[in-house]
Amino acid sequence: MADIGRRGSDRLRSVLAPLGVAAAAGVVFAVVGTIDPNEPGHYPTCPFLWATGLYCPGCGTLRTIHALAHLDPAAALGLNPLAVAMIPFLVFWWGRWLVRALQGRPRRTSLAHPAWLWAFLALVLVYWVVRNLPFGAFLAP
Repeated sequence: MADIGRRGSDRLRSVLAPLGVAAAAGVVFAVVGTIDPNEPGHYPTCPFLWATGLYCPGCGTLRTIHALAHLDPAAALGLNPLAVAMIPFLVFWWGRWLVRALQGRPRRTSLAHPAWLWAFLALVLVYWVVRNLPFGAFLAP
């Protein structure tokens, strides 16, 4: 009987991490949805943009989250389409983590197959370069 109680408490403990990440994401979503990043003085400037005058892959993400919080996906896509495209993948990986925790299965040691991670890194680098070129201006925030 004690073994059953221990397994239950271990399962509860393993679920706390994904639930904590969801709570933190919810707080970020609420804060950025409430405090408008379009108004100067609320958030710091992107250090890469400040230093180089070029957009990094994350530039526009705060305004993207703000637009999504206000149910404006068209504006969000115009600010950072890569961030918007990543959301379903992040939700999928978080859901997979939560399900594994609920089932009492051990955490996976890797987020995804290395080939997928390298492909994602290549995509981010190409996005970073293209959004700073004249023909990629539509990707700029």
